[in-house]
Amino acid sequence: MKKTVLVLIYVIAFCSCSKVEKMELSSPNGEVFVELSNFENKIKYNLYNGETDLILNSEISILQDVKVEVIDSKINEVNTTWKPVWGQFSEIENHYREMEVSLNYEGTHATLLIRAYNRGVAFRFKADDISVDLNPSFFIEYGMSSSNKVYSPAGEGQPYGPVAISNLGKPQENGKAYKIKMPLVVENQQKNFLSLLESDLISAPGFKVINFTYDEQRDMLVSNNAFKSEKDSLVTPWRLILLEDQIGDLLTNTVPLNVAAPNQIQDASWIKPGKTLWDWRVHGFTTKDGFTYGIDNESYFRFIDFAAENNIEYFLIDDAWYTKVEPGKITMSEKLDLAKVAVYAEEKGVELMLYYDRRQGNYGDEELFPYYQSLGMKGIKYGFMGSNVPFTRDAIRLSAESNLLIDFHDGPVPFTGVTRTYPNAITREFCHAQQDSRRAFTPKTFIRMALINALQGPLDMNNGIFDISSVNAGERDKGPRKLNSLHTTVTAEAARTLIIFSGLVCIPDAPEAYTEKQDLFEFIQEMPVGKWDETKILHAKMDGYISTARRHGDQWFIGSVHNEGGTLDIALDFLKEGENYIITYYEDTKNTNSKTNPEAYQVRITSAKKGDIVKAKMVAGGGHCMWIRPE
Repeated sequence: MKKTVLVLIYVIAFCSCSKVEKMELSSPNGEVFVELSNFENKIKYNLYNGETDLILNSEISILQDVKVEVIDSKINEVNTTWKPVWGQFSEIENHYREMEVSLNYEGTHATLLIRAYNRGVAFRFKADDISVDLNPSFFIEYGMSSSNKVYSPAGEGQPYGPVAISNLGKPQENGKAYKIKMPLVVENQQKNFLSLLESDLISAPGFKVINFTYDEQRDMLVSNNAFKSEKDSLVTPWRLILLEDQIGDLLTNTVPLNVAAPNQIQDASWIKPGKTLWDWRVHGFTTKDGFTYGIDNESYFRFIDFAAENNIEYFLIDDAWYTKVEPGKITMSEKLDLAKVAVYAEEKGVELMLYYDRRQGNYGDEELFPYYQSLGMKGIKYGFMGSNVPFTRDAIRLSAESNLLIDFHDGPVPFTGVTRTYPNAITREFCHAQQDSRRAFTPKTFIRMALINALQGPLDMNNGIFDISSVNAGERDKGPRKLNSLHTTVTAEAARTLIIFSGLVCIPDAPEAYTEKQDLFEFIQEMPVGKWDETKILHAKMDGYISTARRHGDQWFIGSVHNEGGTLDIALDFLKEGENYIITYYEDTKNTNSKTNPEAYQVRITSAKKGDIVKAKMVAGGGHCMWIRPE
């Protein structure tokens, strides 16, 4: 009532003669509250969380400059559960209250759907008959306090922020304008966290990825995406506003998956998440026995042997397995016999994935995916598709038709929620992958990307470098451009493979690097990637640290990293009462240093029970891992 009175006073103060039609929608727990009004023939919304005003007096429209009237509205409640093919949870509750608003834009009819969840809200328009000559677009304002702080992805660079909304119209320190991308993270004055993003773009032909701009006149963030299609019917993506008290909980917020279209693959039994070895970053590395890795059969046999012996499901062969691409024809490299490698992998029980670089020529996607399937491949890593939404949508669908997993390279379209709709879309590099472009990857950048870029879905970040000294010494063809610039520890690298959620955890080092640290590699080896029953973010602070716990059955895996170094208290209150547990710790030591001694670590085993508190101590840029299982 207090909120309603405040809004009415605001409206009357500006135009007491205007007709105001109000509609209200609350979340199932009553905490999240959306108020919709038709003010001066424009639909505007207010959003509250408890007693906190989050967004006020903000327009939402599909035909921005056309007068609109409300025809009807109705509210219903849905409370179901569903099981993803793979993910951070084995079962997800889908509980929301939905308002369906029928609108008339001067003769053009549309429907606005609003869903209120306990942890966020979602908006979508539908129209069965809308003239493209009217230039429809999904327009939405975010009327927040101009002092709210914003964090945004920056491609492969370090995400930027915190930037006050009022400063987004000013240039950065380097003189360049801010490019605001999804998923945005917003910290408000009450120290609550919001994320602005979209979901189910795959079900919305005619729309590009959500874009944000700063409107100086309105002093607010705005999104306005045009509808470009020859069709007269449209469905927009869902525009989401996620709400959490703790920044880490944004990562386990299930609203983006709940609003996505259900699984479109009738038989998804062939889709298996897992770990993969990768050859690209190992080229040119010479082992202690004098063997040098390259693009050849013997190198790939070594990868396959290690994968078979260590519970690694896949081996990913990157670029240069072919020399030329023409329409309908791919000329293979004479450096290796791919058919022989495929037979060897099959004998060893290891699945192969194969890279494809569209820059080198267009084979033709209608033929590409059946061709990969005919080679015996389990998946494709697709390079340099860019932000082409229709092209990416087709690639996901066509790869599914050929029973292929697909991993997107180089800043692809962030199809948030697509892992529910097409679970073969196993991961993507919507981030700065380790050592990519031969640049160093800092602990601070990792934490930022873990808390920002990862909100759009699974990431292929290539964590898990174990021979850090060799990489820093330039003993690989593709290492950091500047020697000794990779600052991390080997325990941090192990922890990162768990912290970053993905259906395909790509570990980039040589088999010998993992063999030499087999006791530490055990943490990665035992990790059941993508088969999680439960996920918790135990600690998270932007630029500070993150600690993630994932459960599979009765076992817990916990990974933590710290930018500046310090101790995190890990309370084991999630364990079962009365059960005795064994914990294997994988830790930094007192001699570990991310710059001068990054490979010092220790492994120890103790017992534990519910209620114990573990002191996870880490050096600057370091990490800490735990594998917990019943005694």
